[in-house]
Amino acid sequence: MINPVHPEAGAASFSDNEFERLAAFANRSFGLKLSPAKKPLVYSRISKRLIALKIDSLNNYIDLVEKGNQGDERLELISALTTNVTAFFRENHHFDTVRKEIIPTIAARAGNQKRVRFWSAGCSSGEEPYSLAMTLLEYLQSASSLDLKILATDIDPKVVQRARQGEYRKENLDQLPAGYLAKYFRKVGSDDSYSVSPEIRRIVTFGELNLIETLPIKGPFDAIFCRNVAIYFDMETQQKVWNNFADLLLPGGHLFIGHSERLTGPALNTLKITGVTTYRKNGLPLSGWSNT
Repeated sequence: MINPVHPEAGAASFSDNEFERLAAFANRSFGLKLSPAKKPLVYSRISKRLIALKIDSLNNYIDLVEKGNQGDERLELISALTTNVTAFFRENHHFDTVRKEIIPTIAARAGNQKRVRFWSAGCSSGEEPYSLAMTLLEYLQSASSLDLKILATDIDPKVVQRARQGEYRKENLDQLPAGYLAKYFRKVGSDDSYSVSPEIRRIVTFGELNLIETLPIKGPFDAIFCRNVAIYFDMETQQKVWNNFADLLLPGGHLFIGHSERLTGPALNTLKITGVTTYRKNGLPLSGWSNT
């Protein structure tokens, strides 16, 4: 049994039964897996919502979010339960694979197939899709002649809005390769903030998406980035997500996942590991795939 967590002023403590009920709701609604070990972290975050709403118990809060008309509060709950840790060019070996393996394949088929699609599934505050956009524009010489788009989605509308805004403090841009700051960012006002350039914004589209629901996406994609997202899911949900990705990739397309994640289940019949947390779909890239 987990030891009780001392409440902040104005908030009630969470019993084990209440935590289990919240965990069940989060799993059912968002596919999130909340282990008992996360109870102190969940407490510290959810207690702020209880205080803001003047609710005296976690059970009463769950009663609230279970109501069908509480979409806004459910979004607050998602923000509280998920951690958005990201950085530009995080796990840089994945971007090396894009540069060395994916871009040459795209360039080779450019004469026949103008449509190029990437998906950042779990884009957080935008660093991942913007890093991908910079890589493509820097090394794909035919980018201007292609129908090139990056779809960037996240379940948390707050981080999607931050990503769409595309503004970052200078200290968050230290990971950029030499010359990228001047080439792909614009200084904002007189403070130490920078905004991504219009050239980058043109190829990145942001949206809100829950990966455990029926996906309103047809694809296919040249590559999908879904890094450090599946760690929040139970095994059954993970395998469903992997299968969906496999279906949405072009033959020869790549899937990039987080450093602590591994593919399991039926998706391994289609996706083969080719590098560190890198998988490739069976089949040769389609040089004559339709643009429609």
